[in-house]
Amino acid sequence: MTPPPTLTLESVPGVLGRIVAERAADYLHADPEVGPPRPKARRFESALAQPGLVLIAEVKRASPSQGAIAPLDPAQAAQAYQAGGAAAISCLTEPRHFGGSPQALRDVVAGVTLPVLRKDFVIHPAMLREAADWGASAALLMVSVLHGATGEYLQLAHHLGLDALVEVHDERELDTALEAGARIIGVNNRDLTTLHTDLQVSPRLIRRAREQGFTGLLVAESGYRTPADIASIRELADAVLVGTSLAGSPDLGRAARELMTG
Repeated sequence: MTPPPTLTLESVPGVLGRIVAERAADYLHADPEVGPPRPKARRFESALAQPGLVLIAEVKRASPSQGAIAPLDPAQAAQAYQAGGAAAISCLTEPRHFGGSPQALRDVVAGVTLPVLRKDFVIHPAMLREAADWGASAALLMVSVLHGATGEYLQLAHHLGLDALVEVHDERELDTALEAGARIIGVNNRDLTTLHTDLQVSPRLIRRAREQGFTGLLVAESGYRTPADIASIRELADAVLVGTSLAGSPDLGRAARELMTG
């Protein structure tokens, strides 16, 4: 499969721009070839399509906005989330700002029966090939990073048998995701260029997606700490992705359960 075009990452501003520049340097000499197509299991998509609002629980040791969160053992954390009722696991693989690693993802995949999302700043085809090789069921594609190449990266993910969580933060990015043919759209309440969080972003963009005829799955992301926070998207979204507020809890399974049930 022909690799997507080279990205113009210099236009990505703020904190996000610094992180993607670092990831671009990490993959500067990586092989862009991804090999033959792989079977499409759609485990992540199926998990999110269950009735009601489901939880994607994140294995997250640190973040740019919070600093160090908790020295989690990835496999044990994922197992606790699974016991607490999570439908899927998100695992960070970005090392400098989020405390992630390839081994963390492998350990999570080996430790649970749930589908696992590779959470990283995809800027190169090799990152999708790695996600498939390491056993992930899905990968994150950020429209704020990929812009006009979002559709080509989405096709590449599907070629590798991966589901893709296509992340947006504003109306323009949502339109790009819809035009790209995304099946799963995540709305991030956090502006990753400034790290400001606004819980009104997800309800607004989720409604807009439905008004424009989107029939796929919608995920609300970032900033959810209590059942009251989730109330605004409980009847709108298919899933909620929660990282920091769960990862910093003393009992991960209980925190996941109480967040979703109140």
